[in-house]
Amino acid sequence: MKRAGMWSMLALTVAAGIGTARFASAAGAGAMLEPGTSAPDFALPSQQEKDTVKLSQYKGKFVVLYFYPKDQTQGCTIEAHNFQRDQKMYDAANAAVLGVSLDTVESHQQFCTKENLTFKLLADPYHKVVDAYGVPIQAHGDMKFAKRVTFLISPKGKVIKVWPDVQVNNHSDEVLAAIKEAKAAKS
Repeated sequence: MKRAGMWSMLALTVAAGIGTARFASAAGAGAMLEPGTSAPDFALPSQQEKDTVKLSQYKGKFVVLYFYPKDQTQGCTIEAHNFQRDQKMYDAANAAVLGVSLDTVESHQQFCTKENLTFKLLADPYHKVVDAYGVPIQAHGDMKFAKRVTFLISPKGKVIKVWPDVQVNNHSDEVLAAIKEAKAAKS
């Protein structure tokens, strides 16, 4: 009975237009970006509080833009550790790794300090970039999380590969292989 009451209340709320923006934004902005599209520029704060990161500042480099659900959770920690482990290979490949979640700057600071992460984690609590890239938002109770998705962006700002269903254990290896493949195709 409680569940039916909740759905009735939600239907009335949406029908009345109350809270419609919140409901729509929680569902995501639309289709996920696909290879060949221009990557939308953005400006988000990183774990280094006074540091605003823009995609445009990485022009001329590959960018690994990875969206993840939550700081200090098992899968997200494994994924971040693997990117950190391979940081020298990303540097050698002229690639920057940028992580994005709905977490706050403070949460990113704690996560980076605890896990010794040196690449940028970007705070997107209002999911502006999540929505711009079409990354689905998942909910667990009142908490919302970005789905785990990675975009590889070319030095010219085009999306060249998308991983919509990331498996964290070997993901960094997959991304490095895709960068190598993109460089070979350019030669």
